[in-house]
Amino acid sequence: DDESFNQACWQGVEAFANANSLTYQYYQPAADSTDERLASIDQAVTDGAKVIVCPGYLFGEAMATAQEIYPDTMFIAVDVSSGDLGTEPMANLYCAVFGEEQAGYLTGYAIVKDGFTKLGFLGGMAVPAVQRYGYGFVQGANAAAVELGTPIEIKYTYGGQFFGDANITAKMDGWYSEGTEIVFACGGGIWTSAAEAAVNNNGFVIGVDNDQHVLGEPMVATHGYNPFITTAFKDIPYVTELALTKFFDGKWEEIGGKADLLNLQMGDYVGLPTKESSWCFRTYTVEEYQALVAKIRSGELVVSNAIDAAPATDASVVVNYID
Repeated sequence: DDESFNQACWQGVEAFANANSLTYQYYQPAADSTDERLASIDQAVTDGAKVIVCPGYLFGEAMATAQEIYPDTMFIAVDVSSGDLGTEPMANLYCAVFGEEQAGYLTGYAIVKDGFTKLGFLGGMAVPAVQRYGYGFVQGANAAAVELGTPIEIKYTYGGQFFGDANITAKMDGWYSEGTEIVFACGGGIWTSAAEAAVNNNGFVIGVDNDQHVLGEPMVATHGYNPFITTAFKDIPYVTELALTKFFDGKWEEIGGKADLLNLQMGDYVGLPTKESSWCFRTYTVEEYQALVAKIRSGELVVSNAIDAAPATDASVVVNYID
């Protein structure tokens, strides 16, 4: 129920199971540890699960162990890389990771082209997926600023957690009151702090993973507007359903043992939602967005996925990395 990554993955399971009249069950580890994740997996196997979906890099170590312990059970690990596993996936495991840097780039570029000049990035924890989003965001904002000849400022921080709280809300209140116009809230439920601070200061928010425009709809009644301009999304439900389809169609061998990188070169796996209700830019158009997507997809424009160092920026772009 994080309204983000985990929920999107669960919704993929739910939608597929309901559409195909299959039984399904949600298991939540009792604690944030590999042992408890394995305990939940063991319970699912005991209960008769034929295929188990596990979301997020934290399942890496558990997946590496489970694939060996339960060779007759198929596993779908969403946002789990070979690096997270510490080994390669076996034939009963499919891993999928996303090109978050491309979604981040598209977002940063669009926001600056739309006229925003004082930006913020609020990450959850400094893990690879969040870092790729953030560094892609900086790259895209930088490119648009250079094109427009407009100086911009970006405040950049990690909250150290995937949920909002009073301390993070206070920090975001400080940003908005100091002039930050919009914050990319990138990390599960941490959006709650960014959105609360935004509406208290007539500011705006960028969602992540799952189209989060709907989360701002109740704020129209209380604050007069929806603060969510757009969302940098990963099509997690689709990927989950696609992998489940392979299993139940008897085509598991097409994905088992693979670790796929799902980006724009592979399909519409990342990007911005273009439906009218979620497209809340003031001047930036869907046509401009689609032209930029085409450049990335063709290879004309390459977005770096490096996270070992912050991306280089033009002299007109000031990025303040805050501990």
